[in-house]
Amino acid sequence: MEESLPAEGSPPMEESLPAEGSPPMEESLPAFSFLAQLFQCSSSCVTNVLLTFIHVLHELWFKDIMTTVPSREKNLTSLPSSFQMYRNCRMIIDCTDVEIATPSSMDLQKHTYSKYRGMHSFKILLGVAPNAVITYCSKLYPGSVSDKAIVTKSGILEVFRSGDLILADKGFLIRDIVPEGVSVNIPPFLNHGRLTKSEVKLTKDIARTRIHVERANARLKEFKILRFIPHTLRSNADIVVQLCCALVNLQNPLSKEVAVNLDN
Repeated sequence: MEESLPAEGSPPMEESLPAEGSPPMEESLPAFSFLAQLFQCSSSCVTNVLLTFIHVLHELWFKDIMTTVPSREKNLTSLPSSFQMYRNCRMIIDCTDVEIATPSSMDLQKHTYSKYRGMHSFKILLGVAPNAVITYCSKLYPGSVSDKAIVTKSGILEVFRSGDLILADKGFLIRDIVPEGVSVNIPPFLNHGRLTKSEVKLTKDIARTRIHVERANARLKEFKILRFIPHTLRSNADIVVQLCCALVNLQNPLSKEVAVNLDN
């Protein structure tokens, strides 16, 4: 059974940013003026066409395809060999940052500045299935928000059922908030400056499985539009990022083992 994700119109979290005045998109992006001259139309016409296509593709490739998370049983049909120890894994989760233009408001700067990254950013929570397909992409959150807060506010926990396993990094201290019967596996913390042999093995096992979500993050960052989000794109940043996630899934499989199976 596949679980539906929370509705797009869910209430915004407390840390969501208020709208900030900025010039129209066509006034700040030179490419729009070039396209307007090339096609002999106004810059606002170019903007409308671009945003229309972004919204249409988001509707087709994200909302129609990526608003359900494959069940644990579905994952088993394409489970890589590296997950034999984690056959009940439903999802590997991780957060990634997208740099944004520095807000003019000091109050907004406080919310968007990430001390860890040393920049103003938005954070996205990604969920990847064992076969390295992106199965969850949250809305964007200010860079100062913790991973645990994003997990709580995004609604991702609603898709998990008893018996599911979540693989994550050390920053996801979420065992106390997951639904009953759901397990969370993160690398062990150092105990008196060292790891035991069993902890070293566990760390290596988790690292081998987490490589999929790291590859998904890396491929997502290959889209130039996500290297830096100007003020003019901020109001559409959610759907742009989610559309890019859908486009990642349309590319060649991230898992070589899955790619070989498809070729055969």
